[in-house]
Amino acid sequence: MNCNADSVSAFGEWTRAEDLPAFACTAGPRQWDPLIDPPATKNVVHLGNRRITLVADNDGLCGVWDEYVDCRWIAEHTGECDLSGLTAPGKILFGPTFVRVTKADDDVVLERTVLCPEGESPWLLIRVDITSKTALRPTLTERWEVRQRLVSLEFGPPRGETPPATAVVVLEEIGGTRVETADGTLTVERHLDLVPEQTTTVWFRFGIDDGPVDTAVYENSLRRLRERLPRASSEHAPEAEIEIPWHAAMLTGAACVDGLLGGHTLDQGSAYSFRHGFNGAARDPLQHALPLVYFEPDLALSVLRNTCAWGSPDGDLPYALDGRKQPWTQLFRPSDQNLWALWLGAEYVSATGDVQALAEAVPYHPIHQAEPVSLGEHLRRQFRFFVDRVGLGERGHVRILNADWNDVAIVESGVDREWMVEHGESVLNSAMAAWVLPVYAQIADPDTAAEARELADDLRLRVADEWNGRWFRRAYGTGPIGDDELWLEVQPWAILSGAAESEQARDLLRTIDETCRAGSPLGARVRWPTPGAVWFSINMTLIWAAARHNPDMAWDEWRRMTLHSHAAAYPDIWSGTLSGPDAYLPPESDRPGETWAMPDMGVAMQAYPVANLHSHSQPLLAYLRLLGVEPGRQDRLSGGTFHPNVP
Repeated sequence: MNCNADSVSAFGEWTRAEDLPAFACTAGPRQWDPLIDPPATKNVVHLGNRRITLVADNDGLCGVWDEYVDCRWIAEHTGECDLSGLTAPGKILFGPTFVRVTKADDDVVLERTVLCPEGESPWLLIRVDITSKTALRPTLTERWEVRQRLVSLEFGPPRGETPPATAVVVLEEIGGTRVETADGTLTVERHLDLVPEQTTTVWFRFGIDDGPVDTAVYENSLRRLRERLPRASSEHAPEAEIEIPWHAAMLTGAACVDGLLGGHTLDQGSAYSFRHGFNGAARDPLQHALPLVYFEPDLALSVLRNTCAWGSPDGDLPYALDGRKQPWTQLFRPSDQNLWALWLGAEYVSATGDVQALAEAVPYHPIHQAEPVSLGEHLRRQFRFFVDRVGLGERGHVRILNADWNDVAIVESGVDREWMVEHGESVLNSAMAAWVLPVYAQIADPDTAAEARELADDLRLRVADEWNGRWFRRAYGTGPIGDDELWLEVQPWAILSGAAESEQARDLLRTIDETCRAGSPLGARVRWPTPGAVWFSINMTLIWAAARHNPDMAWDEWRRMTLHSHAAAYPDIWSGTLSGPDAYLPPESDRPGETWAMPDMGVAMQAYPVANLHSHSQPLLAYLRLLGVEPGRQDRLSGGTFHPNVP
């Protein structure tokens, strides 16, 4: 388990617990600046199952988040356990689905583990083990504060809005006292007779009651967790041994059963959900689910079905769902979203052979009052929307609408917004489509497949024509965009789609190495010479493309993406220790290693800079691509292993 960055974090060090990767937190809360909110001291990590999220603080307190019917906090910064006479501070250990607090003095040791049980249980299981050197008769008190809070499109001060229908929350000693409330304090006391040198165990449950519980859930959950998490090792990246199973647990723990649309959400999280209150963009759950295809394929399919259900019968996917799970289309109208659904559908079938999944019915959002259609038909309609409604511009590239992958691409282009929306074209989306559409064609009906391949061939040639001698242009407005600046987003897709010839690809990767990657400990910047941020989503594609032509560079870029690299470069910043945002600011920034903020708009990733699923899904997918795991490719590359634990 020893890696060269294990001991550099100011917050603690990696270890093992229950034969799983874990992090021993040795530092208490430290003040940091959310920028749009007052300075904070709460540092958290999100742990979960397929229904509930445990938000564990590094002072031993907890929050509970549930996205079953809306974006909702059930409890925040609470969950105290007191043993009369024991006042020692707690030692905190974070596991993949649990947090453990240990308190000890000369007479007593108390170890309290709060666990998200495997599966879809909407509650936490709490195990308290008490060992005493002497005979004692203390009182054990478990206390939680229930404050349910809806979060929906809050771009400014938090509103503290109560959900329209609050859930009944229970705290119980299993086999003993039970209390419940929709709002307020829940307390359960247990009087103990401690026998010297023996351990007394007391069990509690906190959350939404869905029926009786057996304490065997605890050991069964840990066993199932060990069995389901993938394992990895690499001679190029020893961090993989720790980080691959850790990222897998963080990714799957963010899933939640969707009570409105069915399937599972895989919300991007971070500031987008927990501070600002929306699930978006639609492309994000789709790309988060891509690595799941290889170790939890049922969840990947469930996320694909759920995200397709966001859409309308003409194949349009809304940019996001608000905190009440209603389509949110007022801000962005991106042109890339259908491509991600086509990609995930094709990758799922390619990896699993589950063609039958395409025949199973999937609903549409209730707002459309439309009958369900098969998953395959959903994807066909999305292809038609991409071709017929997004369409191509005058130069034959995919239209940009008001955004492509980059939500602020039009602003950063410097071209008049209205003109760009009407006439702008995205070389990025042309390059991405040139790779995605032939992959989608493998699962499409014959006529659709032929059309998809023909369009991909045309787009590939058009992207090839955008080579300016140093890199590929980014877009077209009133003229070419990206002749004088390297926009990283398009470059890997030009390589992956085959628009770049082999020698050209190698030259391009050398240029990226000398510009975007130079002096950046966390990976390639998204722009050069204007220093852009470091985005997980884009650097995943860079690693994938580099793996084909410069494997040493690819492995080095993956290592820069790791939690270990962030801790080595920025040991005093909590985000990046166990989880992260969607992007990091580059070393030239006045806040290197932190993340972006737009205070004038009331929005900031820095306001909640952890639990963004890009920081977990993209290292997983990039690692798989390093090993040659991708649709239609059966060979494996040297330098690492991946054991998915799929039955």
